[in-house]
Amino acid sequence: MNTAGPADVPARMGLDLTPFRGLRYDPDRVGSLSAVTSPPYDVVVRPDGLHHLESADPHNIVRLILPQATTPSVRNEQAADTLHRWLSEGVLITDSVPGLYVYEQRDGDGMLQRGIIGALRLSEASDGVVLPHEDVMPHVVADRAALMRATSANLEPLLLTYRGNGSASGTTAVVERAAVRPPLLSTTTEDGFSHRLWAVTDPAHLAEIRTDLANRQALIADGHHRWATYLRLRAEHPSPSPWDFGLVLLVDTARYPLRVRAIHRLLHRLPVADALAALGDDFRVRQVDGPLSRALESLSVAATEGNAYLLTGDGTFHLVDRPSPDLLARTIPADRPETWRTLDATVLHATLLDHVWQIPDVPEHIAYIHDTAATVAKAERDGGTAVLMHPVHEEVVRDLASQGVTMPRKSTSFGPKPASGLVLRTLGP
Repeated sequence: MNTAGPADVPARMGLDLTPFRGLRYDPDRVGSLSAVTSPPYDVVVRPDGLHHLESADPHNIVRLILPQATTPSVRNEQAADTLHRWLSEGVLITDSVPGLYVYEQRDGDGMLQRGIIGALRLSEASDGVVLPHEDVMPHVVADRAALMRATSANLEPLLLTYRGNGSASGTTAVVERAAVRPPLLSTTTEDGFSHRLWAVTDPAHLAEIRTDLANRQALIADGHHRWATYLRLRAEHPSPSPWDFGLVLLVDTARYPLRVRAIHRLLHRLPVADALAALGDDFRVRQVDGPLSRALESLSVAATEGNAYLLTGDGTFHLVDRPSPDLLARTIPADRPETWRTLDATVLHATLLDHVWQIPDVPEHIAYIHDTAATVAKAERDGGTAVLMHPVHEEVVRDLASQGVTMPRKSTSFGPKPASGLVLRTLGP
């Protein structure tokens, strides 16, 4: 019998997705699966949203991913205590057999996304196997790392994409074969998305996935801060250990294209009138008709010709485009590819925020909000400025990432994002 040890195993050059024993809610111990799920931690941006989730069920996953207490250390201790209590009470139970998990999301508009959840080996990250495309903020990474240390768990998967050949073969074939079986769980969340989950435990199917992914490269679609956290924690723990892996959802976007949406900015302390006055003659400014949907159409048209933004918060919509070439030359770093220099997010941060408006990129001044209507409503309520963005195409993101060039943080929003709370991964005993 072959007893090859780790030293005899050839180095893998691609993605290594490993089965794990998933930690899942016992449906008999909670009100409903939909009531214990949550959007990813960084999408729950408003206190009312947090309160809504906490009120939906006493076991909602938000109590683990966004614990509420007076200090960070107390918050993390609280999350760890909550996790341990739910384990001891049987609210969360561990699957008996390690596996990968096929995950499906579907909405009423025909959107169908399927992917596979597993524990991704992190050692290849430095070899360009997993490509980040956005910068991260160190304090957010530190916060997520402290929570993961305290709980010894990956509480929610990040979203990775890869480009298969567009056919039902390899990993995609396993995914689609699983989707015809009865699922482990099925639920519909209040956003209208239905969610289904299946376990893949057959050794032949796992081998098929392993072989298919061996030479694949992935793009981080959502979860850059969690990815940076995984790498930090892996460096803190001697290998081999469970910290050599991180929980991910991997989607073949050749088969299941994601939606790419913009992430908008809310400038808390800058009224719209002041924002417009500061532009001077360096941008073209036009008032456009509402409602919001019609104003966004105007933004979409303008974005085909160059950098364009929609400013609002005063009850009207202002289309800002055609930045001065001289201003861009003075404010945009010249040591990056042309594609990066002309991104809307680059011009917004390097030219408008840093130079024209002189606003520091800190939470007291800038909020990043995925929902367009919520951004506008909050700007109008608080007297700030909503800067509405046009989305970037996935091909642009992937091209820059393959060159090792990161975009300004929160430049894109890929979706649908995986619901948190359907499957977790523990790193302790």
